[in-house]
Amino acid sequence: MEPSLPPPAQASVERARALVAAIPDPEIPVVTLAELGILRDVREEAGRVVVTLTPTYTGCPATRFIEEQVREALAAGGFAGAQVRTTLSPAWTTDWISEDGRRKLREFGIAPPAHDAPPATAVIRFAPRPAPAGPACPRCASADVERLAEHGSTPCKALYRCLACREPFDYFKPY
Repeated sequence: MEPSLPPPAQASVERARALVAAIPDPEIPVVTLAELGILRDVREEAGRVVVTLTPTYTGCPATRFIEEQVREALAAGGFAGAQVRTTLSPAWTTDWISEDGRRKLREFGIAPPAHDAPPATAVIRFAPRPAPAGPACPRCASADVERLAEHGSTPCKALYRCLACREPFDYFKPY
């Protein structure tokens, strides 16, 4: 069990967390870093704020930009010298997207994966599993969809088209 911070330090960490949590994702600005689940931790170490982020995938081109946004927001909020750490372990998973984030993605036209969707790189199984259902259209909720491309607007999304309303949409791949 970690020792608890004294009340002023804890309030400071909570304020820092609120600043970082409100930063919009640069590629999908309708969701924040917290809603997308890439904000993993905010703590105080040796008198300064340390933020830990996990990018949506290794090599995400927005990682450095997000780190800079975090530093800028914290400096503007009075937390000069904050440290931003990026960790790849455990790997980010779409399970970390909050329910509010999932709702915002749907409203924006991106179909979020179901919580029980299998990972994109599933391990070999000895028992047959039924193929997962495709995503539901975020506009009309039809399950009658087709995949047009393995990659959508970013490598972490695939491009689909709804056969009911004929609208194309991105699908956040399950990881």
